[in-house]
Amino acid sequence: MEYFTLNNGQNMPVLGLGTLRIFGKDAEDAVVCAVQNGYRHIDTASSYQNEKAVGRGIAKCGVPREELFITVKVWPSDYTRVRTAVEGSYRRLGIDYADLLLLHHPVGDVYGAWESFEELVDEGKAKAIGLSNFSKEQVAEFISRFRIKPALLTIENHPYAPQNELREYLKSEGIVLEAWYPLGHADHKLLEEPVILELAEKYHKSPVQVLLRWHVQIGNSVLPGSKNPVHIKENIDIFDFCLTEEDMKQIAGLDSGTLYKEFTDAMRQRYLAWEPDWDDQE
Repeated sequence: MEYFTLNNGQNMPVLGLGTLRIFGKDAEDAVVCAVQNGYRHIDTASSYQNEKAVGRGIAKCGVPREELFITVKVWPSDYTRVRTAVEGSYRRLGIDYADLLLLHHPVGDVYGAWESFEELVDEGKAKAIGLSNFSKEQVAEFISRFRIKPALLTIENHPYAPQNELREYLKSEGIVLEAWYPLGHADHKLLEEPVILELAEKYHKSPVQVLLRWHVQIGNSVLPGSKNPVHIKENIDIFDFCLTEEDMKQIAGLDSGTLYKEFTDAMRQRYLAWEPDWDDQE
């Protein structure tokens, strides 16, 4: 495993397990399998509605809590009650602090929520804090307003949309870029690009492994999600080869600025209005 040093001095694994759309026993088993195969970063969110299952996996994985890096996200409808929301997530996960706490979307009382995040850092209930799905301009506003700078921004990122300008800005501010949709999307188009297939053959790796290696080499944190034990094992097996400068140039040629998911104002307002019972999960 390779690590980032966040802007608070904390080490974070460059690759972890994403748990979006994995539920119940599948989520529990995925966490156990991942940790047993060398993963130390587990990412979840209240909106994933799997925190109880992820927590069972954390309890069963056999690794001390202090050796794990756990990311928790707070949903917009909870921004006015951050402390209650965070305590609920921690209870469901069976933890008493998060290594990284994120605001999930830029809608609602984001500044009030960040003030609560800073208090949680001061109290030792969150080690680092960051943002999810915020723009460059919004990140800059947080930097100018608050005493604790975001440690990380997670956004859609892959060779079709590497968002290089944003990456360079984050790098200049000491903020890690974390990729969601790191492999493109479920249509498998990116995995079947000729350049990716050629590099997979060249290095005797899968197209997924080539893409994950690309993320690591451009400086992204990456969280491939899977409930398949074979895929979980393969996804972390990317630290024994290195793409050349020419390989990276070829992959850079895939940049079309194409995002799979565009967030509209109406969509985010629906997020703000969504207030499910987070405890109503397996």
